[in-house]
Amino acid sequence: MVAEASAALRLEVACRITAKAWKAGSTVLIQHPDPAQLDLLDEMLWSKGQQLDFIPHEIGTAAPRLDGTPVILNTGSGPTEAVDVLINLTGALPSRPELATRIIEIIDGDPALRAAGRERFKAYRDRGCVLEKHDL
Repeated sequence: MVAEASAALRLEVACRITAKAWKAGSTVLIQHPDPAQLDLLDEMLWSKGQQLDFIPHEIGTAAPRLDGTPVILNTGSGPTEAVDVLINLTGALPSRPELATRIIEIIDGDPALRAAGRERFKAYRDRGCVLEKHDL
């Protein structure tokens, strides 16, 4: 039950960040390893879009192309072309983080997620990424 609430909250935060980025004119790639969770996120973006504005998005392939759609959801391993914002909801480091202007990792209180997030933080730092931490 707690894990489900945690997953839902992470998707809610991803929706809010996506809406803000899209309104600012940014392209967004959202990575999640679970296709069912991507379907749920797809539905959430539709309902959030109706409350705010329409947020054009689609579920892409493992190698997504942004071809005119500003928001892509997919289960791949990271961007294959330049993207303004990558929201990484996977447990792994994106394969080509340098293609993203900003990478957002949404980490909650789950001990396993926090430990994996710390490892990715170190890996980003080792690759020379400029890092910022924001507590919500």
